[in-house]
Amino acid sequence: AQATEVAMAAIQLIKVTKTFRPEPTTLSRAALRLLQEQPQEIRALDRLDLYVPDGQTIAVVGPSGCGKSTLLRVVAGLTDYEGVVMYDGRDMRNVPSKERRIGMVFQNYALYPHFYGRGNLRFFFLVNRAPDAEAEARIRLTAEIMGFGFKELLKRKPGTLSGGQQQRLAIGRAIVRQPELFLLDEPLSNLDAKLRVQTRLEIKRLLHKFAITTLYVTHDQVEAQALGDTIAVMHAGRIEQVGTYQDIIAHPANLFVAGFLGLPPMNLIPAEVIKGHLVLRTGQRIPLPGQIAEVLHRTDSVTLGIRPDAIRLAPLEGVREVSQGFDLRGTIDVVEPDFARRTQIVYASHGEVSFCVQVTADQPMAQGYPIRVLIPWTAVHWFDTASGSRLV
Repeated sequence: AQATEVAMAAIQLIKVTKTFRPEPTTLSRAALRLLQEQPQEIRALDRLDLYVPDGQTIAVVGPSGCGKSTLLRVVAGLTDYEGVVMYDGRDMRNVPSKERRIGMVFQNYALYPHFYGRGNLRFFFLVNRAPDAEAEARIRLTAEIMGFGFKELLKRKPGTLSGGQQQRLAIGRAIVRQPELFLLDEPLSNLDAKLRVQTRLEIKRLLHKFAITTLYVTHDQVEAQALGDTIAVMHAGRIEQVGTYQDIIAHPANLFVAGFLGLPPMNLIPAEVIKGHLVLRTGQRIPLPGQIAEVLHRTDSVTLGIRPDAIRLAPLEGVREVSQGFDLRGTIDVVEPDFARRTQIVYASHGEVSFCVQVTADQPMAQGYPIRVLIPWTAVHWFDTASGSRLV
């Protein structure tokens, strides 16, 4: 086999649970008080199920503390867990990390500061007592894969490199192992905007070239869209939904997914259903079309989800189009221009109801101005407020 061939593995997690029990001696007084009020066991992963197909990249997104990094540590075999982790159908329970053929890239690079770049790439072969000829051949191949300027990084120590160069070296150190699985833990978060774009393109080129099975953890939705074949939305130790970005945006599984994914995020407006009418917290009563009323007649409290780009501006004075949608009025609180897309995001509120709408840049908008928008019924996603589940 040629040196450029890379083995791959499908990854499956079944009912994986990971709990922590914090040591009181390491906690502050405030944390100790909080610990006394809550269960002492912290569940980072909660019966989590996930399947990563052979050669695919899944981008895992979610808020801080939802268990993304713990998920990578479990897959890598760096921590104990309950449940099953399988590579190509093989249970990895008793397989040590060093035998799993993993290439892992960390947020803080984790380079050996006293080694030159070449030494960082060569360390894997030293530990495994591989022949010098094999090590040099793999380092040379990796340098060719990583492209222009990478050979120069091999002659320098990490302390003399910029953040982007250190990240390139960390990625090269993972590539040189010829891994079956790539695990990337927010690898671009420490880079400035320009380097982030450049390094993202480089990672995407490598992932497409080798089709290595990859779990890519990030909080950046732009990165997730650019690098993931599919996206997994994670919350409170669980995977809430897996799919392409377009599918999740069009059909969010629950309230959390609806409010988390999307730039800007979906408007979520609470309301009550009373005798065939939708009653907003502004006191506005809106007659529901027959089909929608039939679906909602058993639900008391609902939450309406509306994407900002699905809302239309309407004249301040005019007839309400009840059959096609309903209107909202409010006062503009904030206007955020997006010059690159020639749009602006307008945030408005009326009492307890807040909403945002995406409009073109040539619309005159300013803080304190009144605004009226029309929301088509076809653009509304319906959720049960109590459970958060989507109402079909």
